[in-house]
Amino acid sequence: HEDGHSHVLASTIPNCIAYDPAYSYEMAVILQEGLRRMHEQQESDFYYITAMNENYPHPEMPKGAESGILKGMYLFRDGGKSKGARVQLLGSGTILREAIAAADILERDFGVTADIWSVTSFNELRREALEVARWNLLHPTEKPRRSWVEQCLAKRQGPVIATTDYLKLYADQIRAWVPGRYTVLGADGFGRSDTREKLRRFFEVDRHFVTVAALKALADEGQVTA
Repeated sequence: HEDGHSHVLASTIPNCIAYDPAYSYEMAVILQEGLRRMHEQQESDFYYITAMNENYPHPEMPKGAESGILKGMYLFRDGGKSKGARVQLLGSGTILREAIAAADILERDFGVTADIWSVTSFNELRREALEVARWNLLHPTEKPRRSWVEQCLAKRQGPVIATTDYLKLYADQIRAWVPGRYTVLGADGFGRSDTREKLRRFFEVDRHFVTVAALKALADEGQVTA
């Protein structure tokens, strides 16, 4: 089973707030906020949350990540100081772990530094960016506002690579607000039944294809040789 479309479908419902968390602390923050909004504040929204059945270690929450989790993305791991080539890796849900593995491959085998971002909701990122764009449109004489995507990536170096277990269209929603080169990997095509590892390799969204996509983007920018 390959559910590549559900988050795209969720984006068409105005009061559906959809998240694809990778770790338990992300789920906890989302559920707490959902209960506050739906029960305490009595807002007419509902939540759609995808939770996978993969077994893996769950780290502690990075300090100050709560706001980013709810907005749709936060910096999971800074690659540290580096004078060489650098990329920004975006992972959504459990496939974030493939982005983490790709960052390790890039550092170990190619000397490329990667900052890793956990994207809990491309849908919410787009909605907020559209609201910002509308505000800027209607207030041309005031200082332009920046979307959360722009705020996160504005001062970061290198091309941006996003990988998800969903259609490319899911992560492609934020392209207009990503500064610089943006490459999206996704599970487009007919659903198939196999191990998740083989499915990710078939759909070209696993750590190896994230690595290749990052190197190709760097090569296109002249930062590494083809």
